[in-house]
Amino acid sequence: MASLFVIQGRDQGKRFDLSDALLSVGREATNAIQLHDTEVSRRHAELRRENDTGQVLLTDLGSSNGSFVNSEPVQRRILKSGDRVQFGRTLMLFTDDQGGSNVMDAVDIVGQHLRESGSRIVKSISQLEGSQIFGGQTSGESPWLARARSNLQVMYRTALAVSHTLDIEQLLDRILELIFEWVEADRGCIMVVDRETDELTPLVRRNRKGVNDEERMLISRTILDYVMQNKEGVLTSDARDDQRFDPSGSIVKMGVREAICVPMQGRYGIVGVIYIDTFTPPGRMLAHHTNRFSEEHLKLMIAIGHQAALAVEDTSYYSAMVQAERLAAMGQTIATLSHHVKNILQGIRGGSYLIEEGLKISDFNVVRKGWGIVDKNQEKISNLVMDMLTFSKERQPDMTPALLNDTVADVVELMQTRARDVGVTLTYEPQVDLPELLLDPDALHRAILNVVTNAIDACEKLPSGQVAVSTVYQPEESLVQIIVADNGEGISPEDIKRIFNVFESRKGARGTGLGLPVSQKILREHGGEITIESAPGEGSRFILSIPATIPEQSLGTGFLPPE
Repeated sequence: MASLFVIQGRDQGKRFDLSDALLSVGREATNAIQLHDTEVSRRHAELRRENDTGQVLLTDLGSSNGSFVNSEPVQRRILKSGDRVQFGRTLMLFTDDQGGSNVMDAVDIVGQHLRESGSRIVKSISQLEGSQIFGGQTSGESPWLARARSNLQVMYRTALAVSHTLDIEQLLDRILELIFEWVEADRGCIMVVDRETDELTPLVRRNRKGVNDEERMLISRTILDYVMQNKEGVLTSDARDDQRFDPSGSIVKMGVREAICVPMQGRYGIVGVIYIDTFTPPGRMLAHHTNRFSEEHLKLMIAIGHQAALAVEDTSYYSAMVQAERLAAMGQTIATLSHHVKNILQGIRGGSYLIEEGLKISDFNVVRKGWGIVDKNQEKISNLVMDMLTFSKERQPDMTPALLNDTVADVVELMQTRARDVGVTLTYEPQVDLPELLLDPDALHRAILNVVTNAIDACEKLPSGQVAVSTVYQPEESLVQIIVADNGEGISPEDIKRIFNVFESRKGARGTGLGLPVSQKILREHGGEITIESAPGEGSRFILSIPATIPEQSLGTGFLPPE
């Protein structure tokens, strides 16, 4: 399916599926694709899928600021997968999987029977040997090859630098550090374009050792404007004699002798500039000046600028993807929790009504019934909040010596009333010789409670539902297990794969989809795991396994640790 993914702008991270035959784009809410961009017209453009070819046609609707595809203004344009579409300050990436060629049909892997073709391996080389190509000059090597080798080394190390971080400032600082290794510059700065204002914003700067770091770096607007407007890298060997710059301009007044400024030109336009110069403080003139920069330096800087731009764009694209996932997760969270909280509030409202009516007629049986409903829903709210708090942050278990049998027994006792109310038999068989262990009893209580609650719910519709809880100690494996088995409806293999996903619930309005993910999280914080044995119509066994760690003070009480 065709789609537009916003990679820059106020709606960054949103994806618009182009499933309809005709879609309008604009600032008004009536548009199928609404962009919160003040430079987008109320009805800016439309996207129409052609019936005969299935391609998407973009048509500008006389917008104030125009429509652009791959930085070119367009009135009408058939979009191709990978095109960059811009409306106002909003930049989007168009993708469409229609019409793609099948590589499987175009490539054959030839078998041994065609060996007579004469093809043979002449030379092989490892990655380590390949990286050594970027080493120093060898004897007898031509100057041209030495320069080529040096430039390859520069680009190789630049590619490595931009691939090791997703932090833009850290990435650009590393690039500037490498530039100073290769070019004898006094000062350097990398600036990126602020997409809200289109102004260049300095992100990183560097001075050569010996150049005053505390002095503010003044960068010429003249040279920056030239590079941004012409989309060209420039080298000036002597600013005073360079005809491109006004003698009264700032570049001449600030003591700059030589400068290189190159655009950071990426796939989607200029994302910034890299600027380096040689500097003589104003009022201090040098008798003799030797040029440090050459055209080769300029070409190299242009290539580095392109690498840096691609890295910045990739990082921005990744950030947009992360933001899209966060927005989707937030929307799912709000929708699911709102629905569940609404059901709880309806229960509380119904209970409150009974309490109010009972008080009016002084019938305390009605009041008790109403309070029972309120109390049950109050417990649901408490459980929901506790699950949210448990799942929302990483935590270390508060490990203390405790008897696991007592923790499980407390859960079973707590759930007996609930089991009786729905006609389910709940039994408990503890391991008799289970020793005192190091564990977080409160956290495990919550994990076991969620699993037992699920088991009771699974048996609720059966005439003779049964839930059996037991503990098993395996000293030879330093393992203890809590097993919760039921004869309920069972779980299909497809549901087992998703059962620990957040907000996956088979209970409809009764479930939040947080209970089992929270239990799994608690078990993993203990170094354990929950495994499931189940099949539709055959019931389920949830096995909660954790390491059996015996506290030091318990040694010598009759329970021996495994050898």
